[in-house]
Amino acid sequence: MNELVSAVPEDLTVRPLTMADAPAVTALIAASNTLDVGEPVIEEADVIGDWQRPIFDLATQSVGIFEGETVVGYAEVSEGRWATGVVHPTARGRGLGTALARWTHRVARRDGGTLVGQPVPEGSSGAALLTSLGYRLAWSSWVLSLPADREIARYPLPPGHTIRASSGDADERAAHVVIEDAFLEWADRPRRRFDDWSATTVRRPGYEPWHLRLLTDAEGAVVGALFLIIDGEIGFVAMLAVRRDRRGEGLARALLADAFTIARAHGATRSELSTDTRTGALTLYEHIGMEVTSTWVHLVRDLDEVDGEA
Repeated sequence: MNELVSAVPEDLTVRPLTMADAPAVTALIAASNTLDVGEPVIEEADVIGDWQRPIFDLATQSVGIFEGETVVGYAEVSEGRWATGVVHPTARGRGLGTALARWTHRVARRDGGTLVGQPVPEGSSGAALLTSLGYRLAWSSWVLSLPADREIARYPLPPGHTIRASSGDADERAAHVVIEDAFLEWADRPRRRFDDWSATTVRRPGYEPWHLRLLTDAEGAVVGALFLIIDGEIGFVAMLAVRRDRRGEGLARALLADAFTIARAHGATRSELSTDTRTGALTLYEHIGMEVTSTWVHLVRDLDEVDGEA
């Protein structure tokens, strides 16, 4: 922390964040999103959900830079690998982004990491900064949207199969297994424990059982799952998975159609999701009428290259 304090202008203060800072950090990220991609892609429940994961320690893995009582920059690092750093548009050009990036390097190394990275909008000042600091592209991702006037296609389910809302703990745990099994086929990370997964899903502020959609077979086994977030006029599909032995049957399309329909019934005028180059699912979403609205890049840097940073 001392290194960061010495790296920022004297009129700014630095401290770890607390849960009480969640609204201010949300506003900071929203302002940055608006400049970089044209609209906010964050809500306070996202921040709280991430911060309440047992695997994350807000006191030692987060930092805020303040101008008076206003947060003008923040960063966090989870598991010695997954970083986020944001500077308010009005505070850019003062060296805060570089200082925060170097803080993430130190925290990641302290926590045993050998590689640190974060997602930033393609072509943004954040992407330019990280590239100048020696980061390289690991993968690209896209946010896709189903426009409000787009008809939702219908996809029939096999006989005996049903899509329904979660009915409690057993369903939540079954969905966790299906989602983690699918994500770990391409995600380079350890298996996420149920308590960490649930912090961002079924314990996320505002959660309702109908947000977690389960696709069950004729015997009642969960063969697919989807987690839906309603944020004002947007229905966001945060997670989607189908059991490996049941792919190629149109089950993912059926889950998406169900989610889009549910989202519209609850006031969403458009539906969105994100995918990246590791999943190979972009064409699936384009084929059902979704359109790319923004492109992000996940940039990484090996930590053995940052020795000697102040």
